[in-house]
Amino acid sequence: MSISLHNINKPLKQKSRKRVGRGDAAGTGTYSGRGQKGQNARSGVSNLKRLGMKARLLQIPKVRGFKSNRAKNQVVSVKDINDNFSDNDTINPQSLKDKDLINSIKEPVKILGKENLTVKGLKFEKVKMSASLKEQLQKK
Repeated sequence: MSISLHNINKPLKQKSRKRVGRGDAAGTGTYSGRGQKGQNARSGVSNLKRLGMKARLLQIPKVRGFKSNRAKNQVVSVKDINDNFSDNDTINPQSLKDKDLINSIKEPVKILGKENLTVKGLKFEKVKMSASLKEQLQKK
């Protein structure tokens, strides 16, 4: 069915908001719909407290400051490479995942070299390295 002038419906009228505190004749005078005494009759009380949501709002962690969307490096130590790889192996995210040294191939990998690299002839592909590990590889 196509829309044309004869079959457009009239828009529904929106209900006007209740004007509170405009005298008894207006229907919401005297206490302005808040009842008599009590905490909710006072000013400065949020509706969240009445609904029990204040405790929930306080439990939610608030984000403060800058949070980067970039994935953090998965760290692999030189000790793990010495233990799991032999001479002339290729080290890439897939080989590290096969040895269960990292969790995901998609996230970046960095090798930290505090210890000495004992395995010789390694080839590194698609892997970041610390400065100390790069120095060790240049010496060999």
